[in-house]
Amino acid sequence: MPSPLYAFDFTLLDGSPAKLQDYAGKVILVVNTASQCGYTPQYAGLEALYQRYRDKGLVIIGFPCNQFGQQEPGNAEEIGAFCQKNFGVSFAIAGKVDVNGSTAHPLWSYLTRVKPGLLGTRRVKWNFTKFLIDRQGKVIARCSALTKPEALVKKIEALL
Repeated sequence: MPSPLYAFDFTLLDGSPAKLQDYAGKVILVVNTASQCGYTPQYAGLEALYQRYRDKGLVIIGFPCNQFGQQEPGNAEEIGAFCQKNFGVSFAIAGKVDVNGSTAHPLWSYLTRVKPGLLGTRRVKWNFTKFLIDRQGKVIARCSALTKPEALVKKIEALL
């Protein structure tokens, strides 16, 4: 039985459609991102992970979000230029989404439901919250913004 995760679609930063089904059989790291956040330098760590493990089956998808301190005010073109110029991002970046509340993207509603945070909290607390998904589409871990990308190496290697 396929994972419910693979039923979700999203839009890439360039406006083209994408389906999580296209990543079935890969290890996926989903992250909500922002360009003007204290955690923004994590883009460099995410890109390093992607470069190190993409050929082994790691996919990273960044989801820009402006719900935390208005730290992602740019449009798609500005976000893409920022990520490329400052961090050389080559992993997938989605179009801007909400991750909390009634306007949350359905993928994020799903992720927070199946892998709640501390004390069962569903709400994403800040930018750069990370969800690690195995090759079968099971959400394995939820990590806060405090978890640097390089801290996920052992978990990622175990799934690859």
